[in-house]
Amino acid sequence: MDIQQIKQRFAIIGNAPQLNRALEVAVQVAPTDISVLVTGESGTGKEIIPQVIHQLSSRKHGEYIAVNCGAIPEGTIDSELFGHEKGSFTGASGSRQGYFEVADGGTIFLDEVAELPMQTQVRLLRVLETGEFIRVGSSKVIKTNVRVVAATNENMHRAISSGKFREDLLYRLSTVPISLPPLRQRKEDIYLLFRKFANDFADKYRMPAIKLIGDAVTLLENYPWPGNIRQLKNLVEQISVIESKREIDGPGLQGYLPAPEAQYPSVIQKDGDGGNFSERELMYKFLFDMKADLNELKKLVAELIKKGADFQLDSDQTAMINRMYNDVIPVTDQSHLLQAPPIQNSDFHIREEPFIQDYQEHIEVEESLSLEDREKELIQKALEKHRGKRKHAAEELGISERTLYRKIKEYNLPG
Repeated sequence: MDIQQIKQRFAIIGNAPQLNRALEVAVQVAPTDISVLVTGESGTGKEIIPQVIHQLSSRKHGEYIAVNCGAIPEGTIDSELFGHEKGSFTGASGSRQGYFEVADGGTIFLDEVAELPMQTQVRLLRVLETGEFIRVGSSKVIKTNVRVVAATNENMHRAISSGKFREDLLYRLSTVPISLPPLRQRKEDIYLLFRKFANDFADKYRMPAIKLIGDAVTLLENYPWPGNIRQLKNLVEQISVIESKREIDGPGLQGYLPAPEAQYPSVIQKDGDGGNFSERELMYKFLFDMKADLNELKKLVAELIKKGADFQLDSDQTAMINRMYNDVIPVTDQSHLLQAPPIQNSDFHIREEPFIQDYQEHIEVEESLSLEDREKELIQKALEKHRGKRKHAAEELGISERTLYRKIKEYNLPG
């Protein structure tokens, strides 16, 4: 089966060389049981590749199960993938087969695989190496014959260096890597996709298809499409439903194309923008990220002081420590806080242990309460804005859905 037949069978639109190469590799590896890792930005259509591989393999009559690893809570993902025994945890009223057991003889697609917790990564590595797994709460080894295709939009080498993902698991998953290009690198395909979506929505809503005229096509092709194919499809549907006229020119299309940076998950918005986050709230989000590192640094300095350490500081280091203990994070009322005496640019030999302990305790409690309240407020605002939809709220906050789920439980928030 050639590439054009593959495109027709799976409704794939486009002739970009990078897309054709990805499909060629998928066709070549389909008859084998080699693990495949599909990479690419969010919205590039990575879910099509595992379907092509499954349907062109000897497993096409077996189960095909797609699992969004980022959408399953960390506490239940092992049970979802590998099953559990009755009574293995609260609420386990009976035994349950996991996806790896159900898909025996078939294919499992692990989308957003970089979101898997470390414990689950260990279990997955064992399945890939030996074909064996154990249900949660059991000691019985179960064999399975499953082909694994994974996908991610993350930089996996960066995830490895940060300790988020196991290096040995990456090598097992990416025996054959397949990369899908972003839409901005497929300019020749953008208008083809636009026309395909326009006809699809014309049929769906029983109306004439929208058409681009004048400089609208050039504008469409030169837009960077940070949300890729998903963003383009949503835009076409929006125009199809809202516009009464069926021919859209450049100025008409421009009104539907937001600034590219507005498409990326961010809390950077202007004040008074109806439910969005302000620049002041951005400051708090930045402080969330640096708070843990700052507290670790302060503990280290306090420990050195307790030990009566002697070491020479230059003027920059002296200024940094004074700032760290006096004015790193402003609070509403500092009148009750002890202020650290200025450190002189000399041998650093301090033994005021009671002061440093008291100061550290007061400032950390103040920071924790202030920042946690702000974090809770940001999460509540995002959930309200997106009507409790965690996926969209997480994108708004710039965090993973699993992290948002943990925060909701931590703060006992609805949703």
